[in-house]
Amino acid sequence: MMKRIFLFCFIAISLLGFGQTLSSQLSDNTLVLGEQGEFKINVSNVTGLDVQAAPKNEILPFHFEILSDSIQRTPNLYTRTIKFQIFEEGKFKIPPIEIKAGDKILTTIPYEVEVINTAKKGEQINDIMNNKDVELGWQDYWSLYKFYIWIALVVIAIIVLIWMLVKWGRAKKSSPTVKTNLTLQELEKLRDKKYIENNDFRSFYIELIDITRNFLSGQYGFPAKELLTDDLLDYMKRQNKISEANEKILTEVFERGDLAKFAKVIPSHTEMEADFNNIKEFVKRSYKDIEFENLRKHV
Repeated sequence: MMKRIFLFCFIAISLLGFGQTLSSQLSDNTLVLGEQGEFKINVSNVTGLDVQAAPKNEILPFHFEILSDSIQRTPNLYTRTIKFQIFEEGKFKIPPIEIKAGDKILTTIPYEVEVINTAKKGEQINDIMNNKDVELGWQDYWSLYKFYIWIALVVIAIIVLIWMLVKWGRAKKSSPTVKTNLTLQELEKLRDKKYIENNDFRSFYIELIDITRNFLSGQYGFPAKELLTDDLLDYMKRQNKISEANEKILTEVFERGDLAKFAKVIPSHTEMEADFNNIKEFVKRSYKDIEFENLRKHV
């Protein structure tokens, strides 16, 4: 009989001494909206046993925003710590959670968490600290805006470069030498038409005078295309931009050309050849008139 009593006591002590013990703890049953809470599960006496529970970050219900889910294991203790937040007002339940230790299933007690909003309706939320004025030096401004400053400088440089190229191109196209060369080319094209050889004096003088008028308009700025012959010759003399020798040549060519266009005179081959050569030489010498005019302006 005494042996049986001793055996029963030994078995009871063994169960009490070596059985797994489950405990759980909630940091607070009432949390402020967004406040961090902590839920901890401990299983003791797990030596050599495999402990299984819900997967990481999935042990708490939907409304619990899990911040961290860590497991610590020692030879005799299993600890799982879950830190969480809730961003809705109300009461939220943590149901019983099953933990399997070896072949034994343990269950935690249920919890209820109440989440409150301490801010009153219509309450103005102020900053914890007043705004401070920070004085910035030029280095601070440079660090902040240097990218935009460089872009602005590049854009300005591109605009200046384009403006200079356009101005240079226009100046090159409008230079006296360019106008002279273009007019000489037009005169050579006129010669190639052989109006003089064919005695087509009317066509010859029409084109010769048109070329000369265009040259006077572009090279000297005269309204040569709009004025009649007498008005143009009078205007040319009053402007005093052309030498007297050149004025004389132009007067003879324009007057003979007008008469030839209306068949009032019939110029000879020699006269047409002379008028052509005189206009050609006038065009070649025109840059000297331009240089003299520019010199006179700067005196």
